[in-house]
Amino acid sequence: MTAVDLGVPDVQAIRSDEDVVRVRQLVRTTAVAAKLSLVDQTKLVTAASELARNTLIYGGGGTAEVTSVEDGRRRGVRIVFADDGPGIADLDQAFTDGFTTGGGLGLGLSGARRLVDDFDIWTTVGEGTRITVTKWSR
Repeated sequence: MTAVDLGVPDVQAIRSDEDVVRVRQLVRTTAVAAKLSLVDQTKLVTAASELARNTLIYGGGGTAEVTSVEDGRRRGVRIVFADDGPGIADLDQAFTDGFTTGGGLGLGLSGARRLVDDFDIWTTVGEGTRITVTKWSR
């Protein structure tokens, strides 16, 4: 079944570390309203934090669009992270645990993918990256 938006998305610019914190807060508030369990709230906020940080560090900044959704059986939260950065040249390598082009642990993309129910990525070198994640209530 296709997800249906339950309202106007909240869009948060990601230009600084403070914006990453704002994304986390917005995601938590939206997850509570969608009645996600505490465990699922934590998973979603963790994934959102990683992806927001990647948007800032690797994408040069961008946006996070947070929307409550439902598919007829359950409610959830969808987040779209978008940037106009350099894009990801090798997606397979980027999803390899331990691979990093920065100083982190190399678990951002692969870890975020494991924490959510739906994960979709579009990236083109020189054009940017768009990652859509959804976490559903159980």
